[in-house]
Amino acid sequence: MSHGIDSGPSRAVIDPLTPEFLKPLARALLWVNQGMVVLGTIALLVASIVLTSSVLSRYFMKASTDWQDEAAVFSLVGATFLCGAFVQSVRGHVGIEAVSGLLPHRLNRLRQMLVDFVSMLFCSFFAWKSWSLFHEAWLEGQTTSSSWAPPLWIPYALMAVGMTLLALQILIQLTARINALTGHGDVA
Repeated sequence: MSHGIDSGPSRAVIDPLTPEFLKPLARALLWVNQGMVVLGTIALLVASIVLTSSVLSRYFMKASTDWQDEAAVFSLVGATFLCGAFVQSVRGHVGIEAVSGLLPHRLNRLRQMLVDFVSMLFCSFFAWKSWSLFHEAWLEGQTTSSSWAPPLWIPYALMAVGMTLLALQILIQLTARINALTGHGDVA
């Protein structure tokens, strides 16, 4: 059964080797990732409009635009972090193929599993730290140092949600790789 979204040459689907108990989470992530791509697209459009208006207002009206710079940065942070799990779901990240071409198929699958495991650990730590920073910024009312002074909990929340989704996506893919390596189910 294929639950996915069309993303050009790649398509996000649930790996058939995903353990049954994780398939509801995998389906939910497919749905959430679709929403994050829409939000990320909107955030990129907002950032481009804000930055373009910033350049025009500085040039033609000599106006201060520090709020526009921060708004664009917040939008770009959101787009980057919130879309990370989608990119991972289609394995759309940049990879180095030199090593994989030299290794036997089974050893290469083990290498991929180890990379996924280390990546999941890193993303889990990053998510935990982002949630900690979000909590601290929320409780203390931290803001940026600009004259606009937007609250810092906004980018920390975007980072925390994005890294949590990414860690979950990698966990689901890792369990499918473990099943493939151990021979549980058909291996493509």
